[in-house]
Amino acid sequence: MTEMTVSKRFEQLPVPMKLVTAGTAACFADFASFPLDTAKVRLQLQGEVKVPLATVSAAMTTSGESFVLHKGAAELHYRGIVGTIGTICREEGFRSLYNGLNAGLQRQMCFASIRLGMYEPVKVRYQRLLKVKDSRGGFLDVTARILAGLTTGGMAVMVAQPTDVVKVRFQAQSKSALAGKAAAARYTGTWQAYKSIFSTEGVSGLWRGFLPNIGRNAIVNVSEIVCYDLVKEFIIMKGLMRDNIPCHFTSAVFAGFCATLCASPIDVIKTRYMNSTPGTYRGAVDCAVQTFGREGPSAFYKGFWPSFSRLVTWNIFMWITYEQFKRVVVTKYDEYDGAHHHGFVPAARRLHS
Repeated sequence: MTEMTVSKRFEQLPVPMKLVTAGTAACFADFASFPLDTAKVRLQLQGEVKVPLATVSAAMTTSGESFVLHKGAAELHYRGIVGTIGTICREEGFRSLYNGLNAGLQRQMCFASIRLGMYEPVKVRYQRLLKVKDSRGGFLDVTARILAGLTTGGMAVMVAQPTDVVKVRFQAQSKSALAGKAAAARYTGTWQAYKSIFSTEGVSGLWRGFLPNIGRNAIVNVSEIVCYDLVKEFIIMKGLMRDNIPCHFTSAVFAGFCATLCASPIDVIKTRYMNSTPGTYRGAVDCAVQTFGREGPSAFYKGFWPSFSRLVTWNIFMWITYEQFKRVVVTKYDEYDGAHHHGFVPAARRLHS
């Protein structure tokens, strides 16, 4: 069975199988790129509150509930992707790079399974609605893909928002800053974090940053999936590569760069707003205004290279894993289908009938 046949056959499988396949591939990618994501979050939060301290530190209020990062007047605590990872490992230990991994994997199973697993079915519906037919790569076809990306990205956030809030707060939590205050750590576990946020901030706390996150993930979804889709299709149509791992790798790099370029400003605001305590900002727009006023336009691209490194790494692992998983799932499904005599017809014959 050729790679293109695998892709077409996968589109015919039941939706639940697509969701599980997409979510599992995303979990592998998240695990591989999580240290880069943690470094990105720390760099994005650096400079959020300006106080006359020499280093970035964490401060607990008298209630023990708030956690903010402060920018030092003398020098920045974190510098660059490699420096940030090195600083975290040196001061907090290697395991701190994976703070919030449980919430991150929960997020991927909820989020990626919908935004990626539902993309093809939604795209086909939009193509039918816009009467795209055979005009592949044309204006209406690209429009249908963009609409599908926006739709599934928004749908995914509605389900996965609480997991994203918990993940960001865990990644922002610095163990070194809380040295000697282990008992006062903001969160000690994933489920404790959900419970703590709900009890102190209510349901709205778990959905903090919902609107900027919808915007961010809709843009990332379009940038990643649509870009990957179009680049991969272009490479194959022009005969530059076959539909194989080198093609998937190249398409994933383009998708990661496009996603980083488009989503960085919203990502910075999303991260800061999600990590803030009640009363710090009046809303996402106020967060953007304050950030611009304190740090200028360059603040919206803080952590760009860590974000780029993370998204490209994530895309490479995710798309290559996803494409290979699709092959395995299609093969096993057809074997099961044939073994149980459920009207099995070989995939190649079914596609050309």
